[in-house]
Amino acid sequence: MGDIEKVAQYMQEQGLVLATGESCTAGLIAATLADIPGAGALLDCAFVVYSPSAKMKCLDVRKQTIDAYGLTSVAVSREMALGALVRGRANVAIANTGVTDDMPDGPPAGTQCFAWAFKRPGTEPWVFAETKIFVGMRNEIRQASADFALLRLTELHRQLE
Repeated sequence: MGDIEKVAQYMQEQGLVLATGESCTAGLIAATLADIPGAGALLDCAFVVYSPSAKMKCLDVRKQTIDAYGLTSVAVSREMALGALVRGRANVAIANTGVTDDMPDGPPAGTQCFAWAFKRPGTEPWVFAETKIFVGMRNEIRQASADFALLRLTELHRQLE
């Protein structure tokens, strides 16, 4: 059994249903999970929000957050995850924003900011966020980011239990 299949099995055992808010990965987190048979029971929705306006309109990311921290930031990924979490039946959301190439006056190539938000009955959502830098070509970085996001979901959920 592969790593992503183990994530899917864990999600099924724990009753986890996922929503994603994806920028740099452009739906690859959801698609990676959807490759697993039975993923329909584990995946609620996936938002692909590349532009600042899409992040604001679709996931309620605040303009002030983008202006203060930049698009590639854990602050933006946190708001993306929370925005995805409240839009359906999901009880966990993953968000990703980042860059794969060098950008003038931007973060280093491969910088990816993630957030995981967990909905718990009777409490505010628990949110974890972190930045990781991946090395490789554009699509290698995107796939590594998607895999990391899903694998980290199980680690973080176990911390809550």
